[in-house]
Amino acid sequence: MDYILYILLFCIGATFGSFFTLAVYRIPIKQDITHTRSYCPKCNHKLTFLDMIPILSYVFLGGKCRYCKEKIRPRYLLLELLSGITFVIFGLSIKLSLYTINYQILMYFCIGLLYLASLFIIAGIDKERIRIEKPVLLFGFICVTIYMIYLYVVENDASIYRYVIYLILSCLLLLFSIVYLKKKGKDSYPIDVLVLSMLMVLYTYETVYIYTVITTLLAVSIQLLLQHLNKRKVKFVKNIKIENSKVPIGFYMCTANIIILLVTNFIIFYG
Repeated sequence: MDYILYILLFCIGATFGSFFTLAVYRIPIKQDITHTRSYCPKCNHKLTFLDMIPILSYVFLGGKCRYCKEKIRPRYLLLELLSGITFVIFGLSIKLSLYTINYQILMYFCIGLLYLASLFIIAGIDKERIRIEKPVLLFGFICVTIYMIYLYVVENDASIYRYVIYLILSCLLLLFSIVYLKKKGKDSYPIDVLVLSMLMVLYTYETVYIYTVITTLLAVSIQLLLQHLNKRKVKFVKNIKIENSKVPIGFYMCTANIIILLVTNFIIFYG
């Protein structure tokens, strides 16, 4: 029976992935993500159910809009696939099974999926715009807070004070980012990265976060090195404009945190 569970889990993940693509596009431009019907960003034609079936619609339509025939970016298909695969691996990493499931595992699993969803959206937006959206961060903190209350009330987890300290620090950073930096017209991206760090520490604990930071630093270093080599390669070529590209630190952090969380779960549950 478990194979049916994981097929269903992949379908749920792919459906979430379809929503992630919508959220990544709409949240930065302040569009509604829950009540407004999906539409083609090229011709603005509203999509039908057959146009929005995760993975299958992209394949059967040949990666093009049914109405204007414009190509659909491959990232839509990629995000749906990655989301489905990640949801399945997350279930496998905690030995999710219909035969042995209990409310502790179920609660961790459900909050974990919502946490992963917030990281997917943060990573997608940051990759495109080098920006971490505060509403998505807030959603992540709400999910973690619910889990914190559950641990304290149901499982009598004594580490409630650890959670409270991180939550207070996160609130202070968010207020500083929203009120002071916005008023001064300064960039709040570094502060938003710190708030994202607090979210990661809250759900995945300090050890996973430390490995996340190490992996992120390695990835950022590789990108900066490649940018430097590219600049050296083209600096003697005329009429080529070299731009200073910003590094999507939030994207690398989210990607690293997801991978390390999954690996850590396998070590804990199968060790």
